[in-house]
Amino acid sequence: MLAGKIISDFGQTSIDCVVRRMSDRGATLSTESPLGIPERFHLLIPNEGPPRPCRRVWQSGNELGLEFETSEKETAPPVAEPSERRGDQLLRGQMLALRSAMDEIETGVVLLDSDLRAQFINSAFRKMWALPDSVADSKPSFVTLMYHGRDTDAYEVTAPEMDSYVSERIQLVRAGDRTPRDLRRSNGEVIRMQCAVLPNGGRMLSYTYVTDIVRHADELEQLRNALDNISEGVMLLDADLKTHFLNRKVREYFGVTAEQIAAHPSYLELIRNAPHSDRHGVPAEQLDAFLASRAEALRAADPAVRDATTPDGRHIRVHVSITANGGRMATYCDITDLIRNAELLEKLATIDSMTGLYNRRHFMVLAEAEWGRFQRYQRPLSMLMLDIDHFKSVNDRYGHAVGDEAITSVAAACQRGKRNSDIAGRLGGEEYAILLPETDAAQAMVVAERIRESVAAQALTTHKVRFKLTVSVGIATASLGMSGVDALLRAADEALYGAKEAGRNRVVTWSAPAASKLAAE
Repeated sequence: MLAGKIISDFGQTSIDCVVRRMSDRGATLSTESPLGIPERFHLLIPNEGPPRPCRRVWQSGNELGLEFETSEKETAPPVAEPSERRGDQLLRGQMLALRSAMDEIETGVVLLDSDLRAQFINSAFRKMWALPDSVADSKPSFVTLMYHGRDTDAYEVTAPEMDSYVSERIQLVRAGDRTPRDLRRSNGEVIRMQCAVLPNGGRMLSYTYVTDIVRHADELEQLRNALDNISEGVMLLDADLKTHFLNRKVREYFGVTAEQIAAHPSYLELIRNAPHSDRHGVPAEQLDAFLASRAEALRAADPAVRDATTPDGRHIRVHVSITANGGRMATYCDITDLIRNAELLEKLATIDSMTGLYNRRHFMVLAEAEWGRFQRYQRPLSMLMLDIDHFKSVNDRYGHAVGDEAITSVAAACQRGKRNSDIAGRLGGEEYAILLPETDAAQAMVVAERIRESVAAQALTTHKVRFKLTVSVGIATASLGMSGVDALLRAADEALYGAKEAGRNRVVTWSAPAASKLAAE
């Protein structure tokens, strides 16, 4: 660019300007304001000779295009120009204006002729690729431009791959491939290049910085890849519950591909078309309503956390949250092992490992809860205490292994003889207790006799030993005068002692002591 002056009024008026482009036929100028500039004037460029006569052929904002005239033309009287010449001048003016405009945009532009030689290279491209004006103005071939990038180490391409990279780029431009290509530069920048075929067989190449866009896309792709390799499932939906991302775990669960998700099906479509959609334990005529309720629950994010069971019996914990754009994010965590471990730990903490009945500690916890209900509602509550008759003899005669089989056998009889609402536990050794909610003494007698008869009728054969067992049973029914479940247990134990004293293999019901004894206590 050159500094110049616009001179008019026979040298009396001078306006500063900047010469942005100049050829033998004309130039492009810019000024602070086009006001006061006549159609014809002289252009003075310091150190470039005398002022040259000019004629303004176009104007765009503060820029104007001019055509140089001969001094004779300036002084000669105006002569009407042929229409063909005026049209040619108008076209040249429009071209100058277009080129000037393309020099002002941030997108790099290269116009190639049919031989792929540059006819125009704008300022943005020159700056983008550090292309000297001397090269750009020499109408270089596209091959030259590519080699310039190679020689300046502009491409993020290794040396062994460079020649094939340049060759491929040239072939794509020659073929007029319109597919946008992201060119990664060695400085980390990314430029998107696109080729357009011109009517004259040439090419227009455009180059746009997309570094931030591509960097974000790269980061998003890295995030997608990371999410595809985690053990939890992740699903992202928009505000209309259309799916935007499912990681591999969720895609596998719903039986869909990444390509299908790219079509953004709704969440309702997703669960309706899942391979297990008919295995929710819902009648067929109610399935649509059930699935719709699932979708609405997700929309409401209520509950935010819920546990679900898959058709193959796995336990999944689902977390739903509302994203900043009004969408939903659901994460699916397989907690099957946690559930099973928790169940195992609970079993170890509450179940007697030999018999499968509740252990003493857990039996007492449950009994305390039932005692609280008895006190609140005053509903009947009974307790059975059982003990294996002559168990020490069995141990002494046949050994502890046979004794263990005897304990297990009686426990099984208790499980078979009790009702679903009854609570059975092993208190220790060969002693058992069964708590019977909503049960009076007469009903408790029925249960106790059923268990006693079951044990007595069974002959055991174990470790090559065949023998029979009997049990004694004590029954106690709760009363408001008792201090708690311990008192009920002691009463049943007293009744059990009475059964032993009466000859064993029998059931005895506890009777409250006389008033004088109570007073003494």
